[in-house]
Formats: sequence, structure tokens, C-alpha cells
Amino acid sequence: MSRTDMNRMGTRIAGFGHHAPDQVVTSAEIERRLGLAEGWIAGRTGIHARRVAAPHEAVSDLAVAAADMALADAALPKGAVGLTLLATSTPDHLLPPTAPLLAHRLGLTSSGAVDLTGACAGFLYALVLADGFVRTTGRVALVAAANILSRRTDPRDAATAALFADAAGAIVLAPSPRADAGVIASSLASDGSAYDLIQIPDSGSRLSASGLTSGDARMVMRDGRTVFSRAVAMMASSCRTALEDAGLAPEDVIHFLPHQANARIITAVAERLGIGPERTLSSVADFGNSSAATLPFTLSALRATRAYGEGDVLLLTAAGAGLTGGAAVFRF
Repeated sequence: MSRTDMNRMGTRIAGFGHHAPDQVVTSAEIERRLGLAEGWIAGRTGIHARRVAAPHEAVSDLAVAAADMALADAALPKGAVGLTLLATSTPDHLLPPTAPLLAHRLGLTSSGAVDLTGACAGFLYALVLADGFVRTTGRVALVAAANILSRRTDPRDAATAALFADAAGAIVLAPSPRADAGVIASSLASDGSAYDLIQIPDSGSRLSASGLTSGDARMVMRDGRTVFSRAVAMMASSCRTALEDAGLAPEDVIHFLPHQANARIITAVAERLGIGPERTLSSVADFGNSSAATLPFTLSALRATRAYGEGDVLLLTAAGAGLTGGAAVFRF
């Protein structure tokens, strides 16, 4: 493919995939365990149930299941895949990255592979990077996200146990002859002043000189109200900027896909943009918050009931720990 042809190239989602573990944990079960009033969790988060991985399952297992589905849906030769990106905050191991294992298990022998640790915004960043890769190389990219957050939350802490879940999602991003297809605008954001709002403190290089942890690396959310307000502000602002850069307005959006943090955040961002619930994609009620995985999981899981038509505008947005986030405008 010539450089001129690549400059005229767009991207398309050739395959969709998603996977959730079999075990269902209802909000009612958590409420009984923590002594909370019936309906307390659903009333505050909109989450009625979430999925939890089996003890023998690792993130690579969830990612393989979702990616297998996406690759089968795309029906493209595996040799066409030149890049595998895995957005995860819970890799199989701290070292090495999990993406090379994912590519190996999928038989993607000519693909580069790397993890992205962008917390809840990881898939959004991976999508923007993959879109650029496909446009400049003419090769296919597998973009996956997977997390097992049930092992990083304290079951005694209602603030995190009520929200987080395990799941995976994936898309296959391929070249399109339509230059106006794919990511047509993006606005990425960060705010390191809120670095410690959501953390797994007992990890990384901020450890004792021995490098040893206490063996209980659990997530801590220090101020839920501040997380809510700053995440909503970041997502809404990024959406407006991305739409403006694309020369579009909120009324041009056919499918709005915000990070499935909780129902209140989804509603707050949609209302700030003037996007109604009939255009908003959501899976949070039955599957909870699986961080970066919520975007591709929801996009794939709702495909059967939503018609993603050619030319439709999809607006994606996310914000999470770091703080890191942003928005992207994707045209089918």
C-alpha cells in the first residue's frame, strides 16, 4: 500500500468481542454481608449485579475469551494483525506485560504487543493509539481491555466493593477506504493534582527499600464525592472539545458511550452534554464497573440490540485514577 493510499485511509471496527465470568454477585448479597439497608447500593450506583472471576482465572484468560470473539467476528487472517494493545490495571504479573502472552495465546505471531495502564481510561487511549497505527501502517490492530478488580477491592469497604467487577472487551480495528471513518477527533486529559484520590498504595516503586509489600494490595478511594465531581467535569469538557474539533455538536451523536463507573456519573455527563438516555449505551446495572473494560465490553454486548450504522457518530469518554481521561469521536 502506497503512502498516498494510507493518507486517504480511515479505520473501521471489523470485529467486536466481550466476556464476563460466570459467577454473579448481586448487590443484595453485598448489602447483607456489610449490614447495609436493602437497595442501598442500587440506589447510589445503579448497580444490581456484577461478575467475579473464578480463583483459577487471570486477566489473560478473560482477555483471550473477548479477543477470540472479536477475531472470529472480524474473519481476518491472524497474520494481518500488527499490533495488540491490552488496557489493564490488573495484569497477570507486574512484570512481564500481559499483552505478549495474549498475542501468543491467540496465535498472533506477527503482532507487536504491549500493556497500557490507563486505569478506567485505558481503552480510550488504546483506541486513539491503535487508530493512528492502522492509518499509518495499513495493518490491523487488536484493542482489548480486561480487569479482575474483585481481587483489588476490600470486601469490607462499601465504597469499592459495591462498584468494581471483572470483565473483558475487545475490538479489531482494520483499515477502511473511507478517510472520514474511525477516530475523527479526540481530546485526552490528565490532572495529576488528583493523583492520590484512587490508589493501590501498596505497590510500585513507592515501597520500602526491601521492595516487599504487606501482601494486601487493595484499592483505596479517598473521597468519592471529589472523584465524582472531577471525573464528570473531565469527561464533559473532553467531550465538548472532541466534538468541536470534529465539527460536530452533541445532537449529531447517535451513540454515546461513557465509562460505566456508576449510573450517577453516566447520567451526570449525559445531562451536561444534553444527550438523552435513548442515545446512551449502558451495561452498568448488570455488570458493574470493570474499569477500562467497560467501554469495549458495553460496545460489544449491546451490539445485538443497537444498530451501529455506517456514518453513525459514536462518542466515547472516560475518566479514572490518575486522574486520566478524555473523549474520542468515532464514525462508523
